Amino acid sequence: MKLVYTDVLVIGGGLAGMRTAIGVKRRGLDTIVLSLVPAKRSHSCAAQGGMQASLGNSVMGRGDNEDVHFEDTVKGSDWGADQKVVRMFTHVAPKAIRELAAWGVPWNRVRQGDRETVINAERVVITEDPRTHGLITARDFGGTKKWRTCYTSDGTGHAMLFALGDQTIANGIPVMERMEAIALIHDGGRCYGAIVRNLVNGELTAFVARATTIATGGYGRIYKVSTNGIICEGIGAAIALETGQAQLGNMEAVQFHPTAIVPAGILTTEGCRGDGGILRDVDGHRFMPDYEPEKRELASRDVVSRRMTEHMRAGKGVNSPYGDHLWLDISVLGRTHVEKNLREVKEICHYFLGIDPARDWIPVRPTQHYSMGGIRTDHTGQSPTLKGLFACGEASCWDMHGFNRLGGNSVAETVVSGMIVSEFIGDFCQGEGRDINIPTRLVGEFLEREQAALDRLQQGHGRESAAPIRQRMEEIMIDKVGIFRTGEELDEAVGELETLIERSRHIGVRSRASGANPELVGAYRLQKMLKLAMCVALGARERTESRGAHFREDYPQRNDRDWLNRTLATWTDEKATLPKLDYESIAVDSMELPPGFRGYGTRNHLDHPDTEKRVAEVERIRSEKPDADRFKLQHALMPFDHLLPEKYRGRNERVEIKND
Repeated sequence: MKLVYTDVLVIGGGLAGMRTAIGVKRRGLDTIVLSLVPAKRSHSCAAQGGMQASLGNSVMGRGDNEDVHFEDTVKGSDWGADQKVVRMFTHVAPKAIRELAAWGVPWNRVRQGDRETVINAERVVITEDPRTHGLITARDFGGTKKWRTCYTSDGTGHAMLFALGDQTIANGIPVMERMEAIALIHDGGRCYGAIVRNLVNGELTAFVARATTIATGGYGRIYKVSTNGIICEGIGAAIALETGQAQLGNMEAVQFHPTAIVPAGILTTEGCRGDGGILRDVDGHRFMPDYEPEKRELASRDVVSRRMTEHMRAGKGVNSPYGDHLWLDISVLGRTHVEKNLREVKEICHYFLGIDPARDWIPVRPTQHYSMGGIRTDHTGQSPTLKGLFACGEASCWDMHGFNRLGGNSVAETVVSGMIVSEFIGDFCQGEGRDINIPTRLVGEFLEREQAALDRLQQGHGRESAAPIRQRMEEIMIDKVGIFRTGEELDEAVGELETLIERSRHIGVRSRASGANPELVGAYRLQKMLKLAMCVALGARERTESRGAHFREDYPQRNDRDWLNRTLATWTDEKATLPKLDYESIAVDSMELPPGFRGYGTRNHLDHPDTEKRVAEVERIRSEKPDADRFKLQHALMPFDHLLPEKYRGRNERVEIKND
C-alpha cells in the first residue's frame, strides 16, 4: 500500500484550488495539489470576460461599492443565496483584484480623457477622469447596475491562472498532474483524504490529510452540449456524494449561457454583449428590447437564455443543419475593438466557424454553462456533515449564487473563496483537526475497495458498454432537464436515469491495460456522473416552482412561501438508484435584502409569510439611523464582519469622485 501524508490535500488545480493551496501554505502547512491535467491547462483558463469587484474606478462604475454589488448578486440569485456569504464575497473581491495585480495580472486600465464605446447599440463618447488614470477599469456585464467586471481583454482566466501558477511555484507547492481522486477516505463524520489514481500508470495511492479540499469545478459534461471543458465531469462532487455523509446543495440550479457558438458549443464571452454587442433573429431584428426594454441584452443570463429560447419557439430562429439558432452581432463594435478586446472570440470564430466576427454575425444559442449546485458547505467552506472536507469554487454550494449566477461572479468566487476558505482550513488544521486518528488498516480497506471496483470493471465480463449509456444520459439531460422544464419530462428523465444507473452497474471494459486506459476511466467516471445527473433531475422534479435558472413551465411562479430553501441531496445507500432529498430553509428574518421583485418581466412571485415583517423591520432600522454611514447601517441590518478571517476585515478604499 502506497501512502502519502500531508497537512492539506487540494483536489483540483484551477483558480480555486491553487489560491486555496497558496493560502494554506502561507499558514505554514504542507500542501499537495492534485490535477487531472497540467495545472495551467485547467478549465479556469477558458474564462474570458472578467472578474467582478466593486472598484468604481471607471466613470461608468462611479458610485459602485460593496452594497451595490451585494444587491446585484442577491437579486441575481433570485433570493436563493446565503446573504452573509454574499457580503463576505463582495467585501473581499476588491482585495482579491489588487492582490492579483500585485502578482502580475495585467488588468486593463483606465485611460484619462475621451473614448468611444458602444452602449445600447449606439456609439457614445465617455470621458474618464484624470484622477483615475492608470487604475483598474471595468466593463459592463449582465444583471449589474454598474460597470464592475475587471478584465484583461478576453483572456482573463488565462492571465489569472498563469499568475497563480507562478505563485504556486514560488511558494514551493507540489502540483501532481494526471492524478485523479476516485474516493474520499472517511470514518463516520470525518474525512481523512482520498484514494487517488495515477492516470498514466494506473497506480492507486492513499493520500492522508488533516483537511481535504475539493476544487474540481462543475458538472456540465453530464449534458450533451456544454461550454465546459471535457474534464468538467463533476467527479469531485460525486466522490463527496458517494461518502453517504457529505451533502450536495441545489443541484437542479444549472445555468445556460446565452451565447455559445453553434454547433460546437464553445463560449463567446458575455463581454461581447457587455461591450455593446446585440442579439438578432432570422430577420436581423434586435429582439431583446421587445422582452426586456430596460436591460435588453444585459439582463441576467437565465433571463436572456429563456427569452432567446422563447423567440426561437415563436419561429424567429435561423434554421441550420444543427437546429435553430440566433445571431450575435459584434460587428457594431468595430474591427479595432474586436481585435483588441475580443481577440479570443475572433480566433474561436475563425477556427471553428470560418467567419470574421468583425464583419459577420455569429450563430449562437443558449448552452449549458455553469453549476450553481455542488458540495454544500457552511460559510467557512467546510461540509457541515463531514468534518475535514472543504470545497470552494464551482465544485461547492457555498452558497453565494443561489439559483442563478451573475457573469464575472464565478471567476471572482474562485479566488475570493480560495482566500477566505484557506484561512479557515488553516484554523482547522491548527485547531480541532490537528490530529489524524485513523487506523492504517482503514486506509488500506478504502484502497483495496477501490482497486477491487476497478478490477471488476476490467475482469468482471460486464455486458454493458459505457459509451451508449453516457450518450443517452447526455441526451436526457439536454432534452428533459434543460432551460424549460415540465413535470412530465422530469418524471421521464428520473425514470430513464434510474434504468441507466442499473445498467451502469454491469459495465465491462475490453481493455485490460493497467496504466493509461481511457475506456476504464470513462467507465468509472460514468457511474459517478449518473448519480449527479439523477440529483439534478430529481431535485428539479420535486421543486415545483421557478427560481433563477430553474424554470418550470407548469409552475412558472417563484414560490417563496413553500420553496425558499436549498435542496440537499445525500446518497446514503450505494445500491440505491435515487438520492435522499432534504431541504434547508433560507431564513427571511435575518436577511439584509428581503425577497422582492427581481426586475424582469412582470411581477410573479408568492411571498414568504415572514417577508412583510422583515421588510418593515428593515425600513424601521433605516429610518432610525438617517445619519448613519453605510457601514454602520449595513451592520445594523445584518452583521457579517465577525464571520470573515481577521486579515480580510479591513475596509476597501476607492477614489471618491462625486457624479457630475
